[in-house]
Amino acid sequence: MTLVGTLRAIKPEAAWDRLFDAATEPNPFFGPGFLLPYSSNMVPGRLALAVVEDAATGQWLMAAPVGRKRAGFLVPTTTLWASEYGPLGTPLIHPDCPSEAVPVFLRAASSIVTLPGASRLDIPYLPLTGHAAALLRAEAKGWAIAEDGTAARAAHSGGVEGAAQLAEAWTPKRRKEFDRLARRLAELGDVIEESHRGPDTLDAFEAFLRLEASGWKGQGGTALLSTEQTANFSRSFIAAMAAQDRLRIDLIRFKGDAIAALVLVEHQGRSHAWKIAFDETLARFSPGQRVTLQALRTNIGDPRLTAGGDSLAVPGHPMIEPLWRGRMAYTTLRLSHGPFAAPLGALQGMDRMAYASAKRLYHRLRRR
Repeated sequence: MTLVGTLRAIKPEAAWDRLFDAATEPNPFFGPGFLLPYSSNMVPGRLALAVVEDAATGQWLMAAPVGRKRAGFLVPTTTLWASEYGPLGTPLIHPDCPSEAVPVFLRAASSIVTLPGASRLDIPYLPLTGHAAALLRAEAKGWAIAEDGTAARAAHSGGVEGAAQLAEAWTPKRRKEFDRLARRLAELGDVIEESHRGPDTLDAFEAFLRLEASGWKGQGGTALLSTEQTANFSRSFIAAMAAQDRLRIDLIRFKGDAIAALVLVEHQGRSHAWKIAFDETLARFSPGQRVTLQALRTNIGDPRLTAGGDSLAVPGHPMIEPLWRGRMAYTTLRLSHGPFAAPLGALQGMDRMAYASAKRLYHRLRRR
């Protein structure tokens, strides 16, 4: 097998679709449904696809979006592009991908930033126990690998293990409190729990958008409806996922209006909780936790979700961690190659530290 590593424009390609459908590990944010609208609306001209293909058949064996970022204030670095809209850095890997594809992929991906004698590549939000991490660690021949911090966010398993995690979270005390809040809300008006798939999800997503924009994100200008770019990107992404039956939106309605909504995207047997919103004027009834619990129960009852669910939430999230009792541990892999890679890595590290220190100082001053 002759392998070719290239950087490609982010555009529709049948080989990309086939790799996405066959990938050994989930990542809905590295497929065309997400990256085509994201790259054109959010970061025009800034991303490329690093691809390893079989020269004889044209089959894609590995692929991931790459771009140039500053490590901190000034020093450039190349990174797989996992953003706040898709915090998952797992490359798409075909089941037939041979081990020798890894160094080919790394050379192609790291070529965004080229310096004499130094190649470096960051892979953020990489699950520690997945197939991709194991393959990269084992087959990155000639590359030095460092893990820059680890964290763990809320998740849950599928099947029997997921049911056991739900039972652990659903304590008598928590059940009693949820039942009390549900009764109090029902005394004020009709409450309905809904779960939408297929064409219905587009209307449900519009309800989510309005709900998100009505709260603190709308006031702060960070809701998806706050800019034309984020609105266009998100609607295109959701439409693509709905067309592929990879989308579910769980809603809670009160007097006919949505008061909580959770948008979940699915890939390779795993549900990813992409966005959540709730009516902040009804926060005393915990609608956010209620829709989170609803999603957990629905996920566990879905036989297609054999790999469980990923909350995509920040570690320690107070609303979801008490209910989603599994954890997904992840890290940033920093890979380097060449005689001058170590000095470049040290310079990038100092730049990151300086930026982090300045950011902490800024937040301290703002709180005064």
